[in-house]
Amino acid sequence: MATVSPRPAAPLVDPVVHDRVRLAMMTALARETVLTFTALKQRLDLTDGNLSVHARRLEDVGYIAVTKHGERRARRTEYRLTPAGRRALLRYVEHLEGVISTIREVVAGEPGELPTPPVA
Repeated sequence: MATVSPRPAAPLVDPVVHDRVRLAMMTALARETVLTFTALKQRLDLTDGNLSVHARRLEDVGYIAVTKHGERRARRTEYRLTPAGRRALLRYVEHLEGVISTIREVVAGEPGELPTPPVA
């Protein structure tokens, strides 16, 4: 009889969203309807190459839409968060809220309460 190895557990967080640069990109795009390559690069203080690589990853999974306008020399690239990207970002935030809630419960010893800090 063949042995079936167990399937690996699904990651607790979406590794695409969890990356700090991609998380920052998605957060910026959640606040704005559209951001250009230049605006996103300046806002997040990224190099051209770094922004391009992370944007490609987000585009590959369908979290952002990329639109290019104009000719080669006057090309303008715009980014938008897709509905799938917005859902992924919200799932990520909900997961983090759950983690924070669990930490509060563990630290406080009682659900929902944090210990009162000592008065100096």
